[in-house]
Amino acid sequence: MDDGLFSSLMQIGEIVKRAGVSHRTIHHYEKLGLLRPGDREGAGYRYYDEDVLKRLEKIAALKYLGLSLEEIAAVIDVYFEDLVDIRDKEQVLAILKAQRAKADAQLAGLTAFRNDLESSIARLEQLIAAARRSE
Repeated sequence: MDDGLFSSLMQIGEIVKRAGVSHRTIHHYEKLGLLRPGDREGAGYRYYDEDVLKRLEKIAALKYLGLSLEEIAAVIDVYFEDLVDIRDKEQVLAILKAQRAKADAQLAGLTAFRNDLESSIARLEQLIAAARRSE
């Protein structure tokens, strides 16, 4: 590995620190195929490039959206590589559409909850105002 390339790579400790994940998470994601194992150099230390940070950010975002690690494994490459096989694209599309449907259902539930809160707040404000007037 030349020094220029070597200097742009990070050991796992740096990745852990910058991404806010554990060593164990990195190794688990590697086993699941979410991350590619880092290149080994010298004493066997693994080195990672900036792409690993981008993948970790995308994994975190997809997890936040509710995708399981298995679902993320199925779609993660579409964000970083051009899929050639139409079946891969169809699988990713199906997963993303299912997540959108779940998100829509959650939004509808949250909207109903918010409307209920607004009604409760308005009712309590009226009761408090009426109680104050009658004091």
